[in-house]
Amino acid sequence: MSENPVNRPDPESLLRQLQAGERSERRGLLKVFLGYTSGVGKSARMLDEARRRKERGEDVVVGAIQPVISSEVQELLQKLEIIPLKILDQIQVMDVESIRNRHPQVCVVDGLAHHNHPLSYHTERWEDVKELLDAGISILASVNLQYIDKCKEEVEKITGKHVVDVVPLEFLKSAEEIEIVDAPPEMTFQRAGGIPEEAAAQQQRLAELREMALLLTADIVDHQLEIYMQHHGVEQLWGTQERILACVKAGVDARQMIESGHRNTDRFRGELYVVNVRQGELSSKVESVLEETLRYARTLGAQVEVLDEEEWTAAVLRFAHEHRITQIFIHHSRNERWSERLFGSGVDRLIQAAEGIDVRVFPQ
Repeated sequence: MSENPVNRPDPESLLRQLQAGERSERRGLLKVFLGYTSGVGKSARMLDEARRRKERGEDVVVGAIQPVISSEVQELLQKLEIIPLKILDQIQVMDVESIRNRHPQVCVVDGLAHHNHPLSYHTERWEDVKELLDAGISILASVNLQYIDKCKEEVEKITGKHVVDVVPLEFLKSAEEIEIVDAPPEMTFQRAGGIPEEAAAQQQRLAELREMALLLTADIVDHQLEIYMQHHGVEQLWGTQERILACVKAGVDARQMIESGHRNTDRFRGELYVVNVRQGELSSKVESVLEETLRYARTLGAQVEVLDEEEWTAAVLRFAHEHRITQIFIHHSRNERWSERLFGSGVDRLIQAAEGIDVRVFPQ
């Protein structure tokens, strides 16, 4: 009996499956610790994992470290074997040959975006890492968002800082695992010199960078899932769906919050809702600004509604449940009134009541 052509394996699918299996068998594993800005602690997180792996019996070495390190990183390095960097005309480069000869199970590379000396075998440090991976050595590496080639220009617009060294996004997509070191933006307020306006602007910039890093990580995880499915011969038959509700307050500039919701729903092929809960009469100026904000939301494809209810929290929750919302975006002022300190703000009550729905708070 001839084989049923409907059940016959697709040759291209079989080829992708075999190729994925061959790559996984001969190549070391790459894990990347991604920071959305400097100082979030990615080096310490990476080295702490290296320490734990060593304690479990794995053969671990450190192949490259940053020139300036914290006391926490120094303490962790004392517990690990370090392969010294080579010096070429006062430029430090990773000693790939020594690492290959030593051939550990795991090599730590702190600072994936590093331009090597012109006399080095590879121009970039990420190419050194690729060689070690191809040699069967697993890598723990760190990198900041600003050094990823596809993110460089957008990060520069946010921070105003220009960088030269970059790592290709395609190389990061070859990683088996990526871990975002997700320190809250609020932890960096002190860096703005204690001036409230500067601290608020800094927090907004960091929130934008954090969002970029989260979306980038989601892209890489999707790619990892695709590789896994190729390796196991599984067809992708589903898509991710997000439903985001952005709550707009009268008198508050909500454009950045709406744009954030648009980026997230666009990335996850979801739906964006923008709601204003009307409470009392508004001045003509405030009314005009609100209408302009809602018109802008419509241009981004958002479904816009104005709810005329007295209780703001109940209105938002009712709408969220009716439309199966997965995330709620809201603004919150740092200037609390005495009543909010005693009884909690509407935002606090919303977070407590929104079971199963993520609530993201934007500073006002």
